[in-house]
Amino acid sequence: MAGRTTTGRPGRLPDADRGAREQAILDAALAELVDRGPTKLSMLGVAKRAGASKETLYSWFGDRDGLLTALIERNAEQTVSRVRAALDSPDDERSVLEAFATGLLRLLVGPSSVALNRAAMTSPDLAALVLRSGRHRVGPLVESYLASLDDDGHLTVPDPASAFELLYGLVIRDTQIRVLLGEPAPTAKAITRRAEEAVDQFLRLLTR
Repeated sequence: MAGRTTTGRPGRLPDADRGAREQAILDAALAELVDRGPTKLSMLGVAKRAGASKETLYSWFGDRDGLLTALIERNAEQTVSRVRAALDSPDDERSVLEAFATGLLRLLVGPSSVALNRAAMTSPDLAALVLRSGRHRVGPLVESYLASLDDDGHLTVPDPASAFELLYGLVIRDTQIRVLLGEPAPTAKAITRRAEEAVDQFLRLLTR
């Protein structure tokens, strides 16, 4: 993206205004992506929805893939923040893991995540970014939490990475891929029930 400025020179937005305007454009881009799908997403459509010029979009984001990159990175930052908040809770491990599992499943089958994942499938670079900024950042956070449960004697977790893969598999199963392929997302009640069942199975397998 173009460098930021605080000088207020003609034609350049101050930092705070530029940041807010970028977020508004990204909001519009995400809404356009969810509504129209990745094959019909265009810089012109986003510009119209955002009330911006195409020139601004090209100047700030480079091109369509640059805009999608910014969306994926923003989504990843929001996801990591939510995961950190869930794992930093002082609640017992069952409550913490259920909150994480519920949030993860809700995120992965939500319209924004589904739209971004479908868009990422159109480009190897975007697909790699989704993995790098999502799964490869969230995994170590959960693994660290599981290792702490082992250190405290709550669970038996000799291999935190394998334990996270087990938890992920119990929670997600094939639900995300089915939603990506067009099935309706599970209801909020079904997501909560799945998370509770998955964590119960996980704890029974790893409790000392």
